[in-house]
Amino acid sequence: MAEKRTCTVILPTFNEEENIAKMVSSLKEMYPDFCILIMDDNSADRSKELVEALNFRDVRFFVRAPDDKGLTASTCEGITIAGTDFFVNMDSDFQHPLEAVGRIYDELNKGFDLVVGIRSDRKALGFKRSAGSWLFHALASSVLFVHGKRRSKDIMSGLFGGSTAIFSDVIKENGNKFEMKGFKVLLDLMKFAPPEIRVGEITYEFGKRMGGESKVNPKIVYLTLRQCGIVGRFFARFYKALFS
Repeated sequence: MAEKRTCTVILPTFNEEENIAKMVSSLKEMYPDFCILIMDDNSADRSKELVEALNFRDVRFFVRAPDDKGLTASTCEGITIAGTDFFVNMDSDFQHPLEAVGRIYDELNKGFDLVVGIRSDRKALGFKRSAGSWLFHALASSVLFVHGKRRSKDIMSGLFGGSTAIFSDVIKENGNKFEMKGFKVLLDLMKFAPPEIRVGEITYEFGKRMGGESKVNPKIVYLTLRQCGIVGRFFARFYKALFS
């Protein structure tokens, strides 16, 4: 029998007290053997207190340096300190279904180096966010094509898992080129990953946020445009001027 591979679920968080305790409890109930790593961007709420009160084994609440904020930075640091064979990155607001974690893990065990969650129905995003997501995906796909890298049907996805060893090396060697304060870490990981990596996909239905407020704002749009090659940076300058 093949040795069972270890896995860490990475949860980048900022002020998620309305969701984080229930998220951790639900994940541990479904995946008792998985580690959970909460990468917190200096929340001003009770997130840390609520998680620590659960007293679960293999759950770490990591408070990040206050001068190094950013979702991409949080996820990247989480990957490099995970210490398991695999990692799965997901939101902590229940928009990503918990059962998808197990399916990503199964695909990684089949030999894929990266498995991306593809949103089958984006109605929960709303019309504007859905349209913007497709636009960013098209720009990102063109960037990966130009660089001769593997692509996915949903490069803007925040639900994905991979080989910790492979992507720790990617981050250590190329992290200085990432948009660390940005929000689309998957694009940077794919942009600098070895061209021969094996990419798998699962589909899932994108849900509505259970509690708290969305973090989407004009800054996210600007930083995401900056990640999308020369064309993206061109539009980013005009977008910044529009909202400055």
